Amino acid sequence: MLPLTSAEAYLQEADELLEKGDIVQASEKYYKAVEEAIKALSRKYNLGVLKRLRHGRWSSGLLFDAVNELGSDELKEVWYIAWELHVDGFHEMVLTGERLRLVRDKIKKILNYL
Repeated sequence: MLPLTSAEAYLQEADELLEKGDIVQASEKYYKAVEEAIKALSRKYNLGVLKRLRHGRWSSGLLFDAVNELGSDELKEVWYIAWELHVDGFHEMVLTGERLRLVRDKIKKILNYL
């Protein structure tokens, strides 16, 4: 059995948290899964955005730029959903479990790109 990627590990943890009813933490783990996948894809395709990293640190602006550089409409949709989870689910804590369950499968599409 192959070891999990960080994105897969975050997705697994998010599913477990969602089943326990922890919407805030599940939202953040789903977001982190997509964030880690975007970083991995940026390295895989040696995107130009990598030249703008400072001390290996990613800003939200660089992540948005990486998604745009990757160019896939589906990837953009997944990233925008992940960003919604990060803001509304984690920071604002206004996301419902129903909404999170509704977008969970779309978030998991990120694995198709790794």
